[in-house]
Amino acid sequence: MDSFAEPHKPLDTTISLEDVRAQVSKLETDLREKNIPLSGRIIHVCHYLPVTCAFSRRPRPSDIPSPPATPPAKASDIPPSPTAESQESALPAQQQSSQWQLHVRYGHSAMVSGIDSLAATHEQVFVGWTGDIEAGGAPPAGSQDASSGSESAKIPTASLAEEDKKELEGLLAGYRTRDEPKDGKPIHYVPVWLDDKEAHGHYDGYCKQTLWPLFHYLLWQDVATEYASADSHWAPYAAVNAAFAKRVAEVYRPGDLIWIHDYHLLLVPSLLRQALPEAAVGLFVHTPFPSSEVFRCLPRRKEILDGMLGANLVCFQTYSYSRHFTSSCVRVCGYEVTPRGGIDVQGHVTAIGYCPVGVDADRVAKDTLRPGIQPKLEALRALYEGKKIIVGRDKLDVVKGVVQKLRAFEKLLQDYPQWIGNVVLIQVTSPALSDSPKLERQVSEIVAHINGEYGSLDFIPVHHYHQTIKKDEFYALLSVADLGVITPLRDGMNTTSMEFVIAQERTKKSPLILSEFMGISSNMSQALQINPWNLREVAAAMHRGLTMSDDEKAHRHQQLYKTVTTHTSATWAEILAKQLLERLGSSNMARQTPFIPKGELERHYIKAKKRLFLFDYDGTLAPIVKVPSLAVPSKDTLKALEILASDPKNVVYIISGRDGEFLETHLGHIKNLGMSAEHGGFIRAPGEKTWRNFTESLDMSWMSEVLEIFKYYTERTTGSHIEVKKSSITWHYRSADPEWGLFQCHQCQDLLENNLARKRPIEVLVGKKNLEVRPIAVNKGEIVKRILYFNPDAEFVFCAGDDKTDEDMFRALLLFPQGPADQGPKHVTLDPPLSVTLLAGSKEEAEKYKPVELAIERDAIFTTAVGHSSKRTLAVWHVTTPEEVVEHMLHLVRDAVAEEQRASNL
Repeated sequence: MDSFAEPHKPLDTTISLEDVRAQVSKLETDLREKNIPLSGRIIHVCHYLPVTCAFSRRPRPSDIPSPPATPPAKASDIPPSPTAESQESALPAQQQSSQWQLHVRYGHSAMVSGIDSLAATHEQVFVGWTGDIEAGGAPPAGSQDASSGSESAKIPTASLAEEDKKELEGLLAGYRTRDEPKDGKPIHYVPVWLDDKEAHGHYDGYCKQTLWPLFHYLLWQDVATEYASADSHWAPYAAVNAAFAKRVAEVYRPGDLIWIHDYHLLLVPSLLRQALPEAAVGLFVHTPFPSSEVFRCLPRRKEILDGMLGANLVCFQTYSYSRHFTSSCVRVCGYEVTPRGGIDVQGHVTAIGYCPVGVDADRVAKDTLRPGIQPKLEALRALYEGKKIIVGRDKLDVVKGVVQKLRAFEKLLQDYPQWIGNVVLIQVTSPALSDSPKLERQVSEIVAHINGEYGSLDFIPVHHYHQTIKKDEFYALLSVADLGVITPLRDGMNTTSMEFVIAQERTKKSPLILSEFMGISSNMSQALQINPWNLREVAAAMHRGLTMSDDEKAHRHQQLYKTVTTHTSATWAEILAKQLLERLGSSNMARQTPFIPKGELERHYIKAKKRLFLFDYDGTLAPIVKVPSLAVPSKDTLKALEILASDPKNVVYIISGRDGEFLETHLGHIKNLGMSAEHGGFIRAPGEKTWRNFTESLDMSWMSEVLEIFKYYTERTTGSHIEVKKSSITWHYRSADPEWGLFQCHQCQDLLENNLARKRPIEVLVGKKNLEVRPIAVNKGEIVKRILYFNPDAEFVFCAGDDKTDEDMFRALLLFPQGPADQGPKHVTLDPPLSVTLLAGSKEEAEKYKPVELAIERDAIFTTAVGHSSKRTLAVWHVTTPEEVVEHMLHLVRDAVAEEQRASNL
């Protein structure tokens, strides 16, 4: 979608989970009726598995006996009291082995709960990295039991034997989470084994030092403590993505749906597209996606975009993120946007969508009823009795806006001094994945400044806790709040805001302040939305929230609660499945064009006594370039054409949209090469020197009218230009701003089709960054029919093209009726085409031409589209690039090439 498209539709909060599941079921039924294979499985590819793994090697006979390990020293002889958290982390005995222990991994709870909910209807495979393997005896670092400050010993992955890995894989095969439906279908957990150095170069390097800052509108040098290079960790990022793609290909079954999650794995879609061309692949990006002006700073921008565009569907949290991605594809890579808003890459169309993630509302609601919460809630009320409580909970990360929030709170106390002594801010900051001592020190200094300036012996305005708090404390804090303030500078989905709404349902129904730069802000319109950089606005919103009437609080809360409890993580996961199934049934994926078989091509070539070769030029023999005059044929292209044309059995034509002058300049020296210029407007037969004009007998007075319209749009579109040919006019906008040029192209096309084309014998063609108007009677298909008519004894046809105008050639070669080859006619008859009768000179001369019987057989016609296998085309075969067209030509004439090389060596 370009920037001038209509705005997105708001989130539908009326649709229920049951409704979406019914839609998914109906889609699957419809697809199976169309004989589209569906396995009923969904493969989720995530950076981490939802468990952490601890390993302690069991003694082996070959091990040297050693004295027993010294028992760990205890701080106290009094055993620690069991907490709800430790009970939750304990796993059933069948999910542990003599060597391996599995613990719940905390983080990405919304995504994992969404995947769990899909088990009610689909079998699933969860592919992810094991994470660092911890030494047995202590809870792994990723589990909630682990102390935030402790460093556990790690087991190098290279030290694990194959049988050790197999044992873990077997243990994971039987692993079940508490949230999986009891009567649901299984989720198979498949580990990806990574080299430790590559794994950390991928995650701690490229992901956290380059992509994470960039996607949150920070450049890498803004967050690095030393000299930063955006490319230093590219190699491990690419290697890890390749390892993930290989693992997915190993577990894939035909008919599986594949969903790849987040920015850690942006290259996997294109790698899977190469390995599994028929697979239905979706990519969901959980983070924000920056504007094209920020994204284009990334040195590996094209590799990242091409990696993402290997998917059939790329989905984001919000419409604006999807628009930024589309703009980046158009501006950075020069790809075209389809009428439905997809990205066209050599015929493979990637659909773009958005669907915000929710939380597991039922699970959060149950958590708010935990018995440990109420005592802590009462203690907080007693501690801050008579004061309003503002609550904030964020990671201590520069993008979370903690510094701006604290300064806004200070602004509240400045502008509304009546709150001094009557309001407290409880700010909890959990440690971020990458510690920032500078930011921690800055936050501490601001807190100390506010407390020193506005506090007293009996009043401390800001209470800052830099620690990971327990679940009971967290929900007690959310429940007791008079105002929630979540103001990141940039964020994708923030679960705390949704958990706040659910926690408030049973208490005060307090208002919520949200940053407008959050992915979920557009769906939570009843929150007080602010610009976190505008401290005065944030302070005013705090004052408004603290003084809001009970009726307004209840009304806003009701709307927010409905949004949060309707669009949950389960609904999100079902919608993703639905969207990918819709893509599976679309015309772009309904038929995959197979790659042209060299063996079949060669067999028919050798057998035929006469052969026709029909080539488009731009995009087929030469790559598309920004400046059309620079699209010159390569040495290999010229060599192949020269050898083909020199064989008396071959009739070779270039059928191009270029004018005759260009074709003669670059290809005119090749003997016995036929040419057709201006999309069939002119033809020069092999061995002839003069061009024959098909438009001489046609009414061409429309050209002046079209020229005036094109001049109007050229004046208003910087970088565009007009190309006037003898039989057509083309408006090019390849050098214009891509989004503005596309918008102007649509406007001009609409004007031509709805006004001029209705009363003139013309047709309007949308090409690659151009708009062409030509006579209806003239097209490449008519030229192909003419060549066939005058060469009825041809027993082999190879026709290659890459764009919409070449579909006319493929259509002309649909000579045989559809159906099994053994049931149809062996040969067909061709009536005199318009391209023959137009040049007859008179009606009497035209009537002399009679139908001819063609010698060609169905299997000897090789119509070949240049582009992706999912490209919509009438061609039977495909190749991916112009270089492959030339390679196939050279393959056919390799004996002649070898003979030429032998002669040159003598």
